Amino acid sequence: MKKIKDICPAAAVIIFDDKNNVLLQKRADVDLWGIPSGHFEPGETITNTAVREVFEETGLNIKVVRLIGVYSDPKTQVFEYPDGRVTHFVTCCFEGKIIGGNISNDSPETLDIKFFPVNNLPKNILRMHPMWLKDALSEEGPYVR
Repeated sequence: MKKIKDICPAAAVIIFDDKNNVLLQKRADVDLWGIPSGHFEPGETITNTAVREVFEETGLNIKVVRLIGVYSDPKTQVFEYPDGRVTHFVTCCFEGKIIGGNISNDSPETLDIKFFPVNNLPKNILRMHPMWLKDALSEEGPYVR
């Protein structure tokens, strides 16, 4: 792996439907499925980041329900993009509840959006996201990993 150039605060939001399926987004930047997530912007709170990113990537309005965990371990949080950029993410992962909007993959960041059964996730998923989902399904937490 190349040298880490950036440290990036980020938010991720796990959203379940009424059948306990999880919403995943197929990301245009890496062509992998993942939990809706994105970079913190100056002047935002971390929960504002979570709400904004979900809306931008899925068309859904959400409210943050709970903190699942804060993830910073380089073993899972260092990511190399296809263009060679290497970023160390510090991610606050939340559970969100849909309060409006309509699912849409109109964003240039999104190739597809679907709900998946939690025990039948796509094979081509971002490597850290199954751990976040496992933590979300746990009765314990929030986690710091």
